[in-house]
Amino acid sequence: QEQGQAQARDEAAAGAEQTVKIICLGDSAVGKSKLLERFLLDGFRPQQHSTYALTLYKHRARVDGQTVLVDFWDTAGQERFQSMHASYYHKAHACIMVFDVQRKVTYRSLNSWYKELREFRPEIPCIVVANKIDVDMKVTQKSFSFARKFSLPFYFVSAADGTNVVKLFNDAIKLAVAYKEDSGDFMDEVMQELESFDLQVESEELLDKEEICAEEKHPPA
Repeated sequence: QEQGQAQARDEAAAGAEQTVKIICLGDSAVGKSKLLERFLLDGFRPQQHSTYALTLYKHRARVDGQTVLVDFWDTAGQERFQSMHASYYHKAHACIMVFDVQRKVTYRSLNSWYKELREFRPEIPCIVVANKIDVDMKVTQKSFSFARKFSLPFYFVSAADGTNVVKLFNDAIKLAVAYKEDSGDFMDEVMQELESFDLQVESEELLDKEEICAEEKHPPA
């Protein structure tokens, strides 16, 4: 709920049409942060959120003539536990899932990351990214079946020399905007209902306490 309020404040402050949230997933040291920094160059101001073990990068983009505020969420080391907190996925509109072409274990980990993603966000667009191709360009001739298996977009990129980085993030932003505009995500509806239910329960408990206090002060004759 606080996240939604902050998002609304961001939109109002910038006069933007909307805000989208894009999360990054993948094992430690696959280059998620480096990719973000390469895309944003000198214009980024990362904000550390130690409570959630994440780094938040804010970016302003233009999509179909309208301004869009983009919140990129990076894991800030929490991924070493091979799992993310549910709040990391909450109300995300797209996911960039990264592996290191030089380390097979990071490719094998995609299965568990994708499974967890779909538990929390069953429908959002997900892009699979093969990073560090600058080390050996021959790797781009290899076939990686994971993305094909789940019909996901696939990009060969290099955070070191910038290959395909701008295209990757621009496409991710477009997918996030399209998802937010066109989708009534089931998990969003569930979370909203739970938040409403919690507020209702709290207000009912408050009323009960007020009634009890009133009876104690003014017992029936």
